[in-house]
Amino acid sequence: MEGDTIAGIASGMGGGIGIIRVSGPDAFFAVGRIFRTKKYLDSFSEKEEKEWDEEYFLKKDSHTIQYGFIVNEKSEVIDEVIVLLMKSPRSYTREDVIEIDSHGGALVLQKILKCLLSAGVRLAEPGEFTKRAFLHGRMDLSQAEAVMKMISSKSEFALDTAVKQLEGSLSRYIGEIREALLYHMGEIEAALDDPEHYSLDGYSEKLEKVIGEQLLRLEKLLKNFDNGRMWSEGIQTVIVGKPNAGKSSLMNLLLDEERAIVTNVAGTTRDILEESFRLGDLVLNLVDTAGIHETEDTVESIGVKKAVDYLNQADFVIYVVDILDHFNREDEEIISLLKNKKGVILLNKSDLETDASMNSELFDMLGWKQITFSAKEGLGLYELEEYITELFLQGDISYNDQVYLTNLRHKEAVEHAQESLNQVLCAIQDGMPEDVLMVDLMDAYSSLGLISGETASEDLVNKIFEEFCMGK
Repeated sequence: MEGDTIAGIASGMGGGIGIIRVSGPDAFFAVGRIFRTKKYLDSFSEKEEKEWDEEYFLKKDSHTIQYGFIVNEKSEVIDEVIVLLMKSPRSYTREDVIEIDSHGGALVLQKILKCLLSAGVRLAEPGEFTKRAFLHGRMDLSQAEAVMKMISSKSEFALDTAVKQLEGSLSRYIGEIREALLYHMGEIEAALDDPEHYSLDGYSEKLEKVIGEQLLRLEKLLKNFDNGRMWSEGIQTVIVGKPNAGKSSLMNLLLDEERAIVTNVAGTTRDILEESFRLGDLVLNLVDTAGIHETEDTVESIGVKKAVDYLNQADFVIYVVDILDHFNREDEEIISLLKNKKGVILLNKSDLETDASMNSELFDMLGWKQITFSAKEGLGLYELEEYITELFLQGDISYNDQVYLTNLRHKEAVEHAQESLNQVLCAIQDGMPEDVLMVDLMDAYSSLGLISGETASEDLVNKIFEEFCMGK
């Protein structure tokens, strides 16, 4: 499969220009079969007998641009294009690569792609271009994953961390820890193989200090994971409350559009509504849930269960309270679900006069900020947005030099390595021999190698690249 020549649309649909990328040993020849210069087409129209040279691109220099036309098997012109040549190894995949810049219409791109398939090229699988770049050593696995993060970035922080990861910041950080472990594994191995010339007297104390230092570096990564994930992927923000409290009105207000149906009838929202909302440098992944209450309605009860499930996974909760409503057992149930969560209480419908007495002492148990609010009038919206910004953005995170983990796969690898190194410390304190320490040292070394891909299985690599978009 790796020796095949592949092609895929590498640009988004709908733009003025479309890009088709071709990579592999026959890339130049395949494109040469469907390409014609203007000079050739002009001479052809004048009925001159002249055979086209299908090795046209093989005779051109790398990193040059050629102008011409793509033709089908009937020599009919499909589109006017420019073609960029990149000869191995000076290309994205380190193979011969050609990029065809055509007009961006979906039909045009599909026709050109069809011509390439007829010329012996196969359609690229999702992420296959980047996978080839990884397999040919142009980048490691964490850098390859950063490519997809750049494409899907929703915030400045996400883009900034993706760029740094692509440049190798995480690879270098993890590489330094692995290098330290490898050095000491080599010392132990040498002493075990040649005890006459290498002594391990007092070595455990030295190793204990080194392991402690590496554990601190790993702990630093894990400590920042939750913040890094939220800043990168968006803050999972769940809107909860009783039916008709104003949850959907709040979502519409934040999005500045009528996304959710709003009526005076309680229980209008029965399913989950999800939308992303940008707040400065933050992205909130808003989830509007069904009102949490007891109900015998089958559909509504499913919505309530979904609301609780989403609440359990929330990074931040907006608890909308109808101040016209009296505090009751349903409020107590909601508050019990919110313990140990981070959130804010919106005292909604404050634009209306009320004599209702809300039990603020129970709200105070959460320790959350309470904001007087009106989804109808927009009262309190600025205070809400300001509070969320202050809560999650402390300083200018977009240009922080800290290395962040934003990938769950990376986090699990670091946690596994941390566990193995703690086992090494326990073994040292228990006076275990050095050959026993080698087992956990090697396990930690291998776990961290999963991040760069050095110790990743073929199945894991394939799974990662299957999640990439087509043409990348």
